[in-house]
Amino acid sequence: MRLNPHHCHRRLRRVALLTAWLLTAAVLLTSPAARAETVRIIALAQTVDEVLNNIRNWIMGILAGVAVVFLTIGGLRYLMASGDPGEVEKAKGAFKAAGIGFGLAALAPLVVEILKGIVGGV
Repeated sequence: MRLNPHHCHRRLRRVALLTAWLLTAAVLLTSPAARAETVRIIALAQTVDEVLNNIRNWIMGILAGVAVVFLTIGGLRYLMASGDPGEVEKAKGAFKAAGIGFGLAALAPLVVEILKGIVGGV
């Protein structure tokens, strides 16, 4: 079985791009600016409203973070697909999951407002 040199060159270029991206992410995540000081707080929220707002913020952050991961996976799959229809479909599925994640993150404030109405938080 002979490999097409042009195909191998494209694959090597993609692997080099992925490696460079991962190295950049590793450098940024391990830099001193990425580290936070540890602070001990016993009780921050003092009302139900504050608790629900904190829950909203956590939900939005987690959903947006997971959506970004799916968006990245979809983009990498699309780049590495090399025209393979099955891989392109998997990439589209990851893009769809990212869109759903971003949509749910955008709806988190509405869910918290409904919870405030149920529990009586103002």
